[in-house]
Amino acid sequence: MKMLTILGPTASGKTSLAVAVAARAGAEIVSADSRQVYRRMDIGTGKDLGDYQTGGGRVPCHLIDIAEPGAKYNLFQYQHDFLKVYRELQARGVTPILCGGTGLYIEAVLRGYRLAAVPENKPLRAALAGKPLGELTAMLARLKAANGSVMHNTTDVDTAQRAIRAIEIETFNGEHPAEAAALPPIPSVVVGVSIGRDERRRNISQRLRQRLDSGMVDEVGALLGSGIAAEDLMYYGLEYRYVTEYVIGRRSYGDMVASLETAIHQFAKRQMTWFRGMERRGIPIHWVDASLPAEEKAGEVMRIWEESDRAQPPRASI
Repeated sequence: MKMLTILGPTASGKTSLAVAVAARAGAEIVSADSRQVYRRMDIGTGKDLGDYQTGGGRVPCHLIDIAEPGAKYNLFQYQHDFLKVYRELQARGVTPILCGGTGLYIEAVLRGYRLAAVPENKPLRAALAGKPLGELTAMLARLKAANGSVMHNTTDVDTAQRAIRAIEIETFNGEHPAEAAALPPIPSVVVGVSIGRDERRRNISQRLRQRLDSGMVDEVGALLGSGIAAEDLMYYGLEYRYVTEYVIGRRSYGDMVASLETAIHQFAKRQMTWFRGMERRGIPIHWVDASLPAEEKAGEVMRIWEESDRAQPPRASI
C-alpha cells in the first residue's frame, strides 16, 4: 500500500488514530511535528508517548527525540531525515503512516519541495536585529511573493528570531535557485481529522491543564537549568515561549496560562488554514469526524486508505 498521511490540528486525536490504524495494518508511524524532534521536550510538545502502546505491543514511531534542545532543526533536515526513514521502511516491506500537525513538513514531503542547506547570513542577521516582528513578517511576505514560495506561514514565524531565519532562507533561495536539491514527492493517501471548533477549544483547554499538572513548568525549568538559554527555548514558541517567560519572571502564572491558552487556540486555527491551503494547492484530503467512536474512526480511515490505494496505484519505489 502507498503511504497514509493523518493530519489534524492540535488536540484533535490524530496520534491515537494513527496508532490504531498502524496496529491494524502492521504499519509504522513517522512523526511530522517540528518540535517533537527534540529530546527532553516531552510535556510541552505533547509527545504523549504512552499513546503508542496498544494491546498488541508498541507501535514504532520515527523522527521523535532526534535532536538536542537548543538546536535549530529545520525543514531541510526533516525532508532528508524523512526520506532516509521512508527508504528504510520500504526496504523492510513496512508501510509508513505520516502523522502530525506541522503542515509545512507534511506538504514538503508530499510535494517534494526543492530545498537547499541554507548557511547563516551574518550581515543580513545584523541588519534585521532589533526590527519588530510585524516589520519582519511584512518583509518575509514580499520575499515569498517574489520566490513563489508557500513556506513559512505565521505558524512558523511567531518570534522575531524565527522570522529572521525564514527571511534568511527565502533570501538564499531567491539568490541561489539552482542550488536547491530535488527530492521526490511521496505518493500518499491523506486523511484529516475534522473536529468542531467548540470541541477543539475544550480539548485544548483540558490538555493545557493536564500538561501544567503533569509538570510542564518543571520541564522548562530543568531545560533552563541544563544550560539552555531562555531565548533559545522561547524560539520554539507556544508552551516554551510562555512558560519560559513565567519561569524567568517576565509573566505572572495567571497571565502565562491565559496567554498560552489563547495562543494555542490561535495556533490550531492557523493549522486548519494551512490544511485548507493544501487542498487548494492540489492535495486532496479525506476528512473524518473526530467525534466518531475510536474503532469506527479507525475503520473509516482503513476503508479510505484501501479504496484510494486500489484506485491509484503507487509510483515506483524511490
